[in-house]
Amino acid sequence: MNKKLQILLTTLFSISSLSAQIYIQNVTVADVVHKKMIPSQTVVMNRGIITSVKPSKQVKIPQNSHVINGEGKYLIPGMTDAHVHFFQSGGLYTRPDALDLRKHVPYAKEISWSHNNMEDLLQRYLKMGITSVIDPGATYNLLKLRDSLKVNERLPSVYMSGPLITTYEPEVFKNLDKNEPFRLLLSIDDAKKLVQEQLPYKPDFIKIWYIVTGDAEKKKEQAKKLEPTIKAVIDEAHKNNLKVAVHATERFTAEIAVRNGADFLVHNIEDEIVSDDFVKLLKSKKVIVSPTLTVMDNYYDTYGQKKVYNTYELENSNPESIGSMYDLKHLVQTSDSAMLNKSKARFSDPKIKAYISKTDSIRKVNLKKLADGGVMLAAGTDAGNIGTQHASSFLAELKAMKESGMNAWQILQSATIIPAKILNKDNEYGSIEAGKTADFVLLNANPVDNLEHLTKIDQVIKNGLPVDREKIIKVTPESLAQQQVNAYNARNIEAFLEPYAEDVELYLFPGKLISKGKEAMRKTYSTMFDKYPDLHCEIKQRIINLNSVIDKESVSGLRPGVKTEATAIYEIKNDKISKVYFIY
Repeated sequence: MNKKLQILLTTLFSISSLSAQIYIQNVTVADVVHKKMIPSQTVVMNRGIITSVKPSKQVKIPQNSHVINGEGKYLIPGMTDAHVHFFQSGGLYTRPDALDLRKHVPYAKEISWSHNNMEDLLQRYLKMGITSVIDPGATYNLLKLRDSLKVNERLPSVYMSGPLITTYEPEVFKNLDKNEPFRLLLSIDDAKKLVQEQLPYKPDFIKIWYIVTGDAEKKKEQAKKLEPTIKAVIDEAHKNNLKVAVHATERFTAEIAVRNGADFLVHNIEDEIVSDDFVKLLKSKKVIVSPTLTVMDNYYDTYGQKKVYNTYELENSNPESIGSMYDLKHLVQTSDSAMLNKSKARFSDPKIKAYISKTDSIRKVNLKKLADGGVMLAAGTDAGNIGTQHASSFLAELKAMKESGMNAWQILQSATIIPAKILNKDNEYGSIEAGKTADFVLLNANPVDNLEHLTKIDQVIKNGLPVDREKIIKVTPESLAQQQVNAYNARNIEAFLEPYAEDVELYLFPGKLISKGKEAMRKTYSTMFDKYPDLHCEIKQRIINLNSVIDKESVSGLRPGVKTEATAIYEIKNDKISKVYFIY
């Protein structure tokens, strides 16, 4: 079936589905506005809109209606990640200005990957219960892609700015035409032109990258000197009814931006503990802040070659993106070894570790002060940056907010109703109220009791359409093969076994059976993972043939200084690896 026909059929099915009235009966509704759980409710939706939320005993459901049983379950609004970047994959090669490995993977390949996989990443967000995403810093080509994906009612809503209007442009991102994520701001005239340049692409808002360098005094001088151009961008955006998001991680750059009309700070302050007056300023101006607590640690852990992903992340991230993170293990043996090992040593230095710990602490203290001071906070991951995987990183961000002292209701608000306010969409979505879009997550446990319960999803409903979470992400032979390689390199037995069939058979080529069943694999590989802490598999070549994947593998860590060369043939049946043949 060709792509256009697929889209047409999806659209027609969506229209017919939206015309049907659907009931979620006897469910406990999370009222994120008033911070309370309301039991025994029936939520009615029609044509993708919530038509009523009432006690179940007051609702008479006609015979033969589409009814979803909510007994014992909890209904929360669809969540929003308020800070993502689709021009970045989350993988190792996505920011050559930070870690330049272009000789291994050309940046053009990263650009192509971001376009080819945006739909896959959106599907992963939806599977996690994230029904909207906000991208503060994209490209003109990604804005076009945003528009083309809107026809699919079963994808999250995407709100996107154009390229970041920046006071500093990394060299590696120049001269990329409509794939350029940055546009350099040098003057007041530039400010107006750069906003006007974006208007034909219909951005949802404008983003400023307010970067200053040097010691504290030099940064303050630069910030003050740049103030007129920052103001000019904000004024021009507001003149065109567009809100402005600003990257400003110093207190003084953030304050300058806010005093000049910034609407959304996409990061927390990390250079100093903020004053009560600063908190009052943000509250009085109704500025929303996305704390992004985890993104920098993911960079530092990558540089220090100690990034560890858990089972949830290994099973739910894009396999290719997360897989690239394990390339560091064999890249240290290439011509870049000196650079990579120097980076690793640097981030093991006690002074650097102390600096990282200090900025982490400042971000957490500031978040608690902002929360206690009534500043509106929107959960955002900055996903796409090196090590911060799209979709699967959201839970870790919410947990970090909890560790900073926010309570469960504040966090739930930060993931639902407050992000909707960023672009004045809170009358459309973000809470479960009549008249709003029917974007829901039906949970099997109460998320206020434990944030982990946000992963216990019974159903996701987007635009009034129930989503089959088991089928939303297309499983391919390559994705299964890569998923188990990633988990092998992480030595994570649960994630490693997940892509395999219960009755999987392992053979020594051509036909000698060496293992049968997942439990036999568990015993063998659990022992291996425990015994060999430096175990690492590098895929030297991969061939995909219908339902088979043939990997030429180089395995290190079994014997000191020795690599084992092998070929593995994976046969896939019913979306699971059913047989593996090894050739040594």
